[in-house]
Amino acid sequence: MNNLRKNVFYPPLLLILCTILFSQINNDLFSSSITGLNTWILENVGFLFSWSSFFFLVLLLITYFSPIANVKIGGKNAQPLLSKSKWFAISTCTTIATGILFWGCAEPLFHYANPPISSISPVSDASKSFSMSTMFMHWSFTPYAIYCLAGLVFALSFYNLKRKFSVASLIPLKQGSTNKMLKSIIDVICLYSIVLGMSASLGAGIYSITGGLDEIFNIPKSNLLIGCVGAFVIASFILSAISGLQKGIKWLSTINIVGFILLAIFIFLVSFPIDILKIAFSGLTEYIVTFPQRSLNIGSEITDSWRYDWSIFYWANWFAWAPVAALFLGKISRGYTVRQYINYNLILPSIFAIVWISIFSGATLHANLISDNLLFETMELKGEESVMYGMLHKIGFSKITIPISLILIYISYVTAADSNISAMSAMSEKEKNNPNQEASIYIKIIWGLIIGSLTYIMLSTKGLDGIRILSLLGGFPALFIIIFASISLLRFLFNKKLLKLED
Repeated sequence: MNNLRKNVFYPPLLLILCTILFSQINNDLFSSSITGLNTWILENVGFLFSWSSFFFLVLLLITYFSPIANVKIGGKNAQPLLSKSKWFAISTCTTIATGILFWGCAEPLFHYANPPISSISPVSDASKSFSMSTMFMHWSFTPYAIYCLAGLVFALSFYNLKRKFSVASLIPLKQGSTNKMLKSIIDVICLYSIVLGMSASLGAGIYSITGGLDEIFNIPKSNLLIGCVGAFVIASFILSAISGLQKGIKWLSTINIVGFILLAIFIFLVSFPIDILKIAFSGLTEYIVTFPQRSLNIGSEITDSWRYDWSIFYWANWFAWAPVAALFLGKISRGYTVRQYINYNLILPSIFAIVWISIFSGATLHANLISDNLLFETMELKGEESVMYGMLHKIGFSKITIPISLILIYISYVTAADSNISAMSAMSEKEKNNPNQEASIYIKIIWGLIIGSLTYIMLSTKGLDGIRILSLLGGFPALFIIIFASISLLRFLFNKKLLKLED
């Protein structure tokens, strides 16, 4: 307890505990309050999520081709903590892997059956292209740009400028007692945001696992099953986080990425390869052509309600994770150049996501087409978590692929959660300059239990809407922190002295 940063650890902890208590004492008032706050944020600040995400991607591309791209994180003599293959596995699997497994099959069916543009007919070739292009927009370069920018700024600040292991290092602040207090407030906000974001993602993971258990063992989804699955997943990522970077996280990430690749190759070969390629090409073409227009919502004809439910929901979730994820992603990047960092945290993971989406979303759309809309009807009846398993049934070999998918879903969240639990716990204790030093075990356990409790409450009371609300409420304060981080990156671009290039 002597190392605990009490002014950082207790405020978010007490706030979340009060939130949990509030929901149990008066659930109706709790639900109406968070729904009202959710609506206010969407209507008044929603556009800022979209515009800033687009700006971050542009800024990273500028950085990639600037002189700063050759700067080595940690100085010219810095040695890498990880090999490039391990680095790629961890960067890919600790960010959006859980969500893409849940939504990669379900989301395209929504857009295929209900496109938000009046000129696109439902269940048509045009809506198919729209659904694929939307998947690429929601799950590739834009979300990874949010993580990449935040992690890059932290890596340069922590290793090159010798700033503290704190989210406040993302923000261009000078030293002083006033700013010291402000830095603590920033860390509090980020801890609160990441708890909400992780709870939302854990909810999606639990839904996916319960859907798989229903498929394999005929165990229907219930609050009891949600609680049991959640407890098992929470115990797993706490144990993995306790083991540290060089054991649990690295080991699980490697298994996860290999499993992703092998499953994707298998699905592609045994399903509908020619049809998948046609669907993917059509969607990718539309994604490239409409990307600026739809990212900025300029003349896109897309309804506000759709953007609130989908695009802004996703951007908010990425923002909620980003500040704390930045500490972890920046911490493991020592010894590589800025350009290499962007390669392994933006470009390669985004390409991997595009390939994954092409295979799984494309196979789902085609399987739904040849089964006379059966997958969509199943989703309407049994929930979004049933779609991937329905697709696997349709292409055959489901006795092999469904258990493997279930295991990957489980590992995906454990991999993503343990890295962030480690970063959260490090923030909760007195600042460390040693990148290999782990936080106390009891802190990791506390945060894991808090995330699990909040997830269960939201799933059991509000279901999928609870996941969306948690994402937005967590992403709202984190949005402004990442915007300030982008200002820091601009300062790095125009003031090379900040990087101490001679080190």
